[in-house]
Amino acid sequence: MRHAADAAAETGVEGVDVVVVGSGFGGSVAAHQLAEGGLSVVVLERGRPYPPGSFARTPAAMARNFWDPSEGLHGLFDLWSFRGLEGVVSSGLGGGSLIYANVLLRKDEKWFVHESPLPGGGYENWPIGRGDLDPHYERVERMLGGTPYPYPDTPKTAALREAADTLGLELSRPPLAVSFADRPDGPPVPGAPLPEPGYGNLHGLPRETCRLTGECDLGCNLGAKNTLDHTYLSAARHRGADLRTRCEVRGFAPLPGGGYEVRYVVHDPAREGHRTATDRLPLRRIRCGRLVLAAGTFGSTFLLLRNRSALPGLGPALGTRFSGNGDLLGLVLDATGGAAGSAPRRLASSTGPVITSAIRVGDELDGDGSTGRGFYVEDAGYPAFVDWLAEAAQVSGGLRRTVGFGLDRVRSRLGLDAGPRSNISGRLARLLGPGVFSDSALPLLGMGRDVPDGRMSLRRGYLDLDWTTLTSRRYFERVRATMADVAGALGGTFHDNPLWWARRVVTVHPLGGAPMGRHPGEGVCDGYGEVFGHPGLYVLDGAALPGPVGANPSLTIAAFADRACRRILETTGTRPTTATASATASASASASASAPASAPAPASASGGGGERPTSLSFTEEMRGYLALDVADPEEGRELGRARGQRMMFRLTITADDVDRFVADPRHEAGAVGHVVCDVLGGRLPVEAGWFNLFTRDGDPTRRRMLYRLHLRDPGGNPLTLVGRKEVHDDPGPDVWSDTSTLYVRVLAGHVPEGGDAAARVLGAGVLVILTADFARQLTTFRASGPHPARALEGFGRLFLGELWDVYGTHFTASGESS
Repeated sequence: MRHAADAAAETGVEGVDVVVVGSGFGGSVAAHQLAEGGLSVVVLERGRPYPPGSFARTPAAMARNFWDPSEGLHGLFDLWSFRGLEGVVSSGLGGGSLIYANVLLRKDEKWFVHESPLPGGGYENWPIGRGDLDPHYERVERMLGGTPYPYPDTPKTAALREAADTLGLELSRPPLAVSFADRPDGPPVPGAPLPEPGYGNLHGLPRETCRLTGECDLGCNLGAKNTLDHTYLSAARHRGADLRTRCEVRGFAPLPGGGYEVRYVVHDPAREGHRTATDRLPLRRIRCGRLVLAAGTFGSTFLLLRNRSALPGLGPALGTRFSGNGDLLGLVLDATGGAAGSAPRRLASSTGPVITSAIRVGDELDGDGSTGRGFYVEDAGYPAFVDWLAEAAQVSGGLRRTVGFGLDRVRSRLGLDAGPRSNISGRLARLLGPGVFSDSALPLLGMGRDVPDGRMSLRRGYLDLDWTTLTSRRYFERVRATMADVAGALGGTFHDNPLWWARRVVTVHPLGGAPMGRHPGEGVCDGYGEVFGHPGLYVLDGAALPGPVGANPSLTIAAFADRACRRILETTGTRPTTATASATASASASASASAPASAPAPASASGGGGERPTSLSFTEEMRGYLALDVADPEEGRELGRARGQRMMFRLTITADDVDRFVADPRHEAGAVGHVVCDVLGGRLPVEAGWFNLFTRDGDPTRRRMLYRLHLRDPGGNPLTLVGRKEVHDDPGPDVWSDTSTLYVRVLAGHVPEGGDAAARVLGAGVLVILTADFARQLTTFRASGPHPARALEGFGRLFLGELWDVYGTHFTASGESS
């Protein structure tokens, strides 16, 4: 993919109408619709392109087929592991469409719930309904070529139909985004060449119709899947969209003149296979009038959490309403003829696309007598090599056949056979075995209306998820029971996937985290995906869904994005549509906010031939709580404690010249180190820091210790932490609390001294020194230079003298209280 703006990025910041982050079902639809509407569009996709024939199949290629650029892995699969759930998503041009099972089912009309109570408080509420999405469903289905599976005699398809009929369940063949025929309404023909659409093919390679190899979830090497790179993205490029791969977005922030600045890094293909310090990659910048986040549920929520400091008033809904869309994997093993007999039944799960049919089980919302939360059970296929792996895993039978074959060959070589039989075909057939185990097995995929009560947050800078199967236990048990009934109808046995024994599930359909809602208290964005309080910022992927779709969610995500983009195009002209002018107008303001602001440097000795000064340093750790969108530190502490929003810092304070430090009434020293606060994005290094010991403000009974730290969050947004310790003799023994309690506020930008009043306050809180940390702090004092003992003595006299000036006024010369 091209990087047409590389040269521009070196000399200045480029500007476009729209930046789309991610190229999955939301991002690809947005790129096409907005480019077709005449807007300049740049798509930033972290993964690489996957043309037909490039998907991994060998063990060596599969071992590298994962996404972790810091480990040199630029592959397709991105795996997430949380305390209650595993997640599988993809990284590549086309997003999740590269590995999904092609199903284009609409969300059931009555499953767009309103005010549905959730355990622990709150409600699942959809501000949009089926009627809002139906015309957009139709548009997406046409673009993706939705076609029901056309082969009636595929064994697993026939088996699921038979099971549904036996159990009295509703079964359908959902539309699949797969080309089975080489022309519309034509007969299905495996392996037929596909004509190129009018908008072209961004890969420039031929495609074929489906050969029924069961490889959909590993990437289709035939190009038979109508994935987003073959459809929406090719059409978007045809309309002028700039598709940039290996571009991973790290941060973004609103611009003073409107629009957004986006910061991203480029993963060098030459570094694939080599460990890379990805946190040190240079940031590139691009400005836009509108920013579309479509990096997936994990990706978009992670970006919003890491850049929350740049988005004031985002509201409490960020991270909430997580759902795994009820995903559950089960297995039918040892299927037989059922009522027709006990012989093994051929299911041939490696024949066909991954999914061909879907059983729908009703919901109490349907109003037809159904109970519980509804769901779908679908057949699941896999590539043929999985059959070989399954048979190889049958240790006892395989060992017995191998030993028997070996003994036969020994007998033959020793001349112990009854006759000189040289044909060994039959013996080889016995060695391979009948393959009954794999041939009579069928995976089943369940998905439906689980309870969307999960919460995503940052934990030490990493994405964390608080979710458990416990609140959805009744739902999962119903899914398992239906799967067991299907297995029984096929004369087989039902087996849970191994993770279920630990009550864990694997989801390939994570949803929520930046849910839509009716107001900021309920959602992050509105029913069109626009983030409350931040015009021009959109979430158009699974993160915006406030609960499970129930059916496979890809079509609903795409339709939601299609609806939002139609709205954007209708309102173009009422808001800025290009960031070019905004980028120019706000360049100086952004630069001043992003670059470290000038401030008095810590006192240091001047050059010359005199004796070098003696320096002194010590390390201080403080911990506490902080909340965003409050300005009062005490309020921030209470709110932060209630929400579990911790903050800490570890600073090394250095006075380069202790004599000057003591003599200077400001007692100013430098500070280096880091701040850790997950609501600010995780670990924030101190780019410049200043510390003032016992400054005076005209009140002889009061002193202050002042901190000013210039920080930058992981998204690249500049912040300033300003703190003060109030040293004042209040009633009671308060010397310890005064000197160990820091009241902090976090300001937007790098704010110089004297500029606090005009700065925007992002949050506030209180930090304290714990007793154990203070004990360690006493061991960190270091003096370096010609007079270390004198430096320590001078600092000690200053510190204790100032404390006496404040707290010693109540004591007489005899030591009695006055």
